[in-house]
Amino acid sequence: MNHTEEYRRLHEPYTGLVRPWRKWGPYVSERSWGTVREDYSPHGTAWDYLTHDLARSKAYRWGEDGIAAICDRYQILTFALAFWNGRDPILKERLFGLASGEGNHGEDVKEYYFYLDSTPTHSYMRMLYKYPPGRVSLRVVSGGKSPPRRPRVRIRVTGYRCLRSRSLLRHFVEYAKESPEDIAIRIEVFNRGPEDAELHVLPHLWFRNTWAWTDPAGPEPIITLERNGCLRADDTTAAPPKNLHVEYRLGARHLYGPLVGTPLFTDNETDASRVFGPGAVSSKRYVKDAFHRYLVNGETDQVNPEHTGTKACFDYKLQVRSGQSSVLRLRMTPEHLEEPLADVDAIVAKRKADADEFYATIQPPRATQEERMIQRQALAGLLWSKQLYLFDVNQWLEGDNPALPPPESRKHLRNTRWRHLNSMRILSMPDKWEYPWFAAWDLAFHCISMALVDPGFAKDNLWFLLFEQFQHINGQIPAYEWEFSDLNPPVHAWGCWRVYEIEHERTGVRDREFSKSVFTNC
Repeated sequence: MNHTEEYRRLHEPYTGLVRPWRKWGPYVSERSWGTVREDYSPHGTAWDYLTHDLARSKAYRWGEDGIAAICDRYQILTFALAFWNGRDPILKERLFGLASGEGNHGEDVKEYYFYLDSTPTHSYMRMLYKYPPGRVSLRVVSGGKSPPRRPRVRIRVTGYRCLRSRSLLRHFVEYAKESPEDIAIRIEVFNRGPEDAELHVLPHLWFRNTWAWTDPAGPEPIITLERNGCLRADDTTAAPPKNLHVEYRLGARHLYGPLVGTPLFTDNETDASRVFGPGAVSSKRYVKDAFHRYLVNGETDQVNPEHTGTKACFDYKLQVRSGQSSVLRLRMTPEHLEEPLADVDAIVAKRKADADEFYATIQPPRATQEERMIQRQALAGLLWSKQLYLFDVNQWLEGDNPALPPPESRKHLRNTRWRHLNSMRILSMPDKWEYPWFAAWDLAFHCISMALVDPGFAKDNLWFLLFEQFQHINGQIPAYEWEFSDLNPPVHAWGCWRVYEIEHERTGVRDREFSKSVFTNC
């Protein structure tokens, strides 16, 4: 393993705040709506306070979500994909799913997507997202006797056979890093259906809203359109993110794509009248749901004609013939490049070869090809499920702006004994849609599997829960965000010991400093 390119990237010496090859990764949630962090309701009803329907209109406070999304280590800037088949009633900017009171599987995502490959540093990643070419609507129909505010419901799915059929458009998304800051992106859309399909693919670039929560609001970053047709994002005009007590700047980033796309601009700001009611006034003329309104509703005046804002995208309208595919190439880099897209395929192929080389040293020599594929895809799911977990419990309980405090009742609902918990860590999630928060019990098991490919990340995650910003003064480890005080089986010490053993078995390293640091706190 220690002779592979990926191993060298994992152990490359560095100075500064962030490990270079880990600076960019899939650290974006698949669902921020319906979570405790985004819940500012008086009674802790997270799913009702911010629904999927409102998620496109409200700026998040504690982290973004998206499809096939990546971001930097502190989620200053996010890149993700959105799709529209010309028929659906929504622009598909995030995965659709149901709350626990709406479906028969608890919180349930109603999408098909698969994480196919990833290296530990995310120098190469590949995933598959399936999207129907026709209109597929999910209608919630109430049934049975129940209170009007919380009805029991059953789901009637129109076009469900279409979701299960081979006619789905298959979007293979690949990311490959030429260097820690230079990322090639390749999207190939396959049409397996009997008819030609029209599809809008919208690569999005936006800044997490870190400026709007105080009065007055802080200075903002900016995205503009360059003369050569690329999007230029720059955070040097903005204040550092709240709760980040170090100087961290991305600087300028350029998103290059084919010039046939239509650039669209707006601001990552809440559409106040839609979220809070007709009397509410948005802080900006152009708001978060502008691209949905522009495409689906035909409201062309909702995007900024000046080509500036904190959220932007290219609108590519593809015609994908039956039985064929269409390829879209992009590149995100801090550099000005004359021919940025010419090398995309070569970069992807090079990093794919690095991934093959790395996994050849991981997998058992006698494993069959199918067994190797299953293990590699399972590890890909684990590696893609990393998330930047942003949460300052004290700030959440007290609110950002004294003039607009949260409901007083929230101080008596949940997590009131965990005011010390303040996270800006990259953590392994049980599932970034169904469980987009760390869970201490799950984390111990994740780290054991993670130790096969990245023992450093596994050890970091185990240590974080024992760090003073997580572990309670009484010694308890936080369980999960719905109630950090819930009890979990005592598996954390066992997880620490197994990770220590696995690293020694595979690399010969006995990290006794790690063992001492965790077992004095377990």
